[in-house]
Amino acid sequence: MPKIYEYLGIILFFYSNEHEPIHIHGKFQGAESKAEIHMLNGRIHKIVVKDKGAGLESKKRKEFEEFVHAYADDIVNKWVDYFVKKKHISPQLITQKVKNVRIIGN
Repeated sequence: MPKIYEYLGIILFFYSNEHEPIHIHGKFQGAESKAEIHMLNGRIHKIVVKDKGAGLESKKRKEFEEFVHAYADDIVNKWVDYFVKKKHISPQLITQKVKNVRIIGN
């Protein structure tokens, strides 16, 4: 389970045996949601956030969704590096809140 980011206390990670579509999980205090990044013609087409069980509480879910939209290209690159190129991924600690996020169609 490679940890990819830590953002405002949310741990963002891939499970080691993932499947498409490209997606990343966010966990905070035992609650978990995931964001699927759907591609069309090699570009990000939409991002869909889904909850596992009860999912992240609303404030953390919104922070998770904003982060994924802001870092979507980087998440896709890390997915390819980890699952396709079999590269090690070092986690990043992001301490500042993302700003001016463009939400890609749900």
